[in-house]
Parts: sequence; C-alpha cells; structure tokens
Amino acid sequence: MEVHMRRLNTETLAKERLEEAIKELDVAEVFLREGLVRNAAGKVFQAWKAFLSYLALRNVNLLQEKYRGNKRVGNAAIPLYEWIAAVLPTNRMTELGAEIERIVPGVAELTAMALQLHEYRYNGPDPEGIRSKIPNDETAMVLIKSFITKARALMSTSSSESSSINTSG
Repeated sequence: MEVHMRRLNTETLAKERLEEAIKELDVAEVFLREGLVRNAAGKVFQAWKAFLSYLALRNVNLLQEKYRGNKRVGNAAIPLYEWIAAVLPTNRMTELGAEIERIVPGVAELTAMALQLHEYRYNGPDPEGIRSKIPNDETAMVLIKSFITKARALMSTSSSESSSINTSG
C-alpha cells in the first residue's frame, strides 16, 4: 500500500473541537441536574479534552519542534504534531496542558482537574483515596460545578481571542 503525505485542516478541526467542548459541557450540566454525577464527570473530561485539542490546533506551531516525524493513519502519513493536536491522546494531556499554560493561563490547573474527574468517572468515589482522589459524590459535584464555571470562562475568553492566536502550521 502506497502512503501519501497529508496535512490536516487545523483551522476547521479547531472550530469543530471548540463546538464539541461547549456541547459536552451542556450535556454535563444536564447529567448533574439529573443526579448522574459520574456521567457528568465523564462529559466534563470529554469537554476538556476537546477544548485542549482546540487550543493545541490553534497553536500547532508550539508542537512542531517537540513532535517530529509522521503518524501513519491508513494509507496517509500525517505530521505527528498535527495528529497529536487533533486527537489529543489522554497520556499527553498533562504535557500539552503545561505547554499551552505559557500562553493560556489556567490550562494546566484545569487539565489536572479534568484528569482527576476522569479517574473518578471510571473508579467511582473512594473514601480511602486509592482508586480515586475524590472521596464521595458530593465532593465530585462541587468539583464538576467549579470545573464547568472555570472551563466556560476560559472557553469564552479563548474563542473571542482566537483571531489573535497563531494558527500557522
């Protein structure tokens, strides 16, 4: 099979990821109102992953030096830095959050919080703190509400400033 080099349309993908992030937060709020706390935690995690992808795609030039080479996807080869920005693997979230923190303050903190909520989503509340750092559903609800408020504020600020954010790649 012949492999073809392909570039991603990072601008279009970024817009889609921002829309996804906002919709995921909307669903998280519905889940919270219905008392589905673990499901709400999962949705805020998905929202943050999408938003972090949006930021990475809008600032893809920051990733170029760090992530060299290509990622093979089917019969296409995509620059690795574009693939990481678009897919945003969970195991790269902390690293990318720290990188983006330099230009978008608050990202590293919310990334750490999103990962804790992700852990809670899969492992449930854990009073002993072994499987999850969140001891009960009440604590999770407070964290989720706080996360949604902070994430919406950051999304609003970042999307309104997006024209000044570098999109070269």
